[in-house]
Amino acid sequence: MAKHIRVIDSHTGGEPTRVIVDGGPDLGAGPLATQRERFQQSFDHFRSAVVNEPRGSEVFVGALLGKPSNPLCTASVIFFNNVGYLGMCGHGTIGVVMTLAHLGRIQPGLIRLETPVGEVEAEWLGGNRVRIRNVPSYRLAANVPLAVPSHGVVHGDIAWGGNWFFLVDDHGLAIDRANVPALMSLSSRIRHALQDQHMTANGAEIDHIELIGPSPKPEVNARNFVLCPGMAYDRSPCGTGTSAKLACLHADGKLALGDSWIQESVIGSRFEGCLQQHGDTVYPYITGTAYVNADTTLIIAGDDPFAWGIHD
Repeated sequence: MAKHIRVIDSHTGGEPTRVIVDGGPDLGAGPLATQRERFQQSFDHFRSAVVNEPRGSEVFVGALLGKPSNPLCTASVIFFNNVGYLGMCGHGTIGVVMTLAHLGRIQPGLIRLETPVGEVEAEWLGGNRVRIRNVPSYRLAANVPLAVPSHGVVHGDIAWGGNWFFLVDDHGLAIDRANVPALMSLSSRIRHALQDQHMTANGAEIDHIELIGPSPKPEVNARNFVLCPGMAYDRSPCGTGTSAKLACLHADGKLALGDSWIQESVIGSRFEGCLQQHGDTVYPYITGTAYVNADTTLIIAGDDPFAWGIHD
């Protein structure tokens, strides 16, 4: 018999999010990080079916909605992509909020979401705009030299924004849509160089590469190109990547608390970010727009040879 899965598709600044609202796997109870491990160990075929070809692509980020353990939270969410699982996803969270609005489950205002790396506060601002308070972000190491084959030495900051990033300014490339092949090639080589040289973030893989450069628009502070773990580039300015960048700027004394930072993606979409302190903790806030573009049912037929996705 065929299995049916209801999903809501949206895009945040051009980057797609596919939210599973019905028909997902039962991950049981316990901490969300444990549920994510259960997802990976017992239901990884489900992840592949939802975001890989022939139903998806390497660009899709999936989000499984669940029941939160904290009654003050609206939902729990586990993010995943074509190759695995994410701790947090900024553009995906904005997409989840607009999905909840589309379903009529929230009204404009503040909500909380549980993620495997902590609770995230989000605010539907009305229309298609959402502001999220991400998990605390910080820089682990600054100006780290890295020898990249066929390019030379680049210097990067290692920073956490919900995922681990290697942020590079001295790459020498134009951050422009017409230059995507060169940006893909270099960021991929940087990622492989990190692996080959056993460079980690306290033992964790640095699986996101962020190349940063100027924007030709005077109202925009910077433009970025982010290579995601599944070897697709982020069409949005990347919520966790923008959070990591804010943390680095603050550590360098270049961004004061409350000051706005406009980050533009390689295709021209924008996030507005700032840092705010609550108690002893500094949080990044990211504001962006998302649009729901499909409310549909995925069908997994038992006799389909690619029912569970095309994958390695």
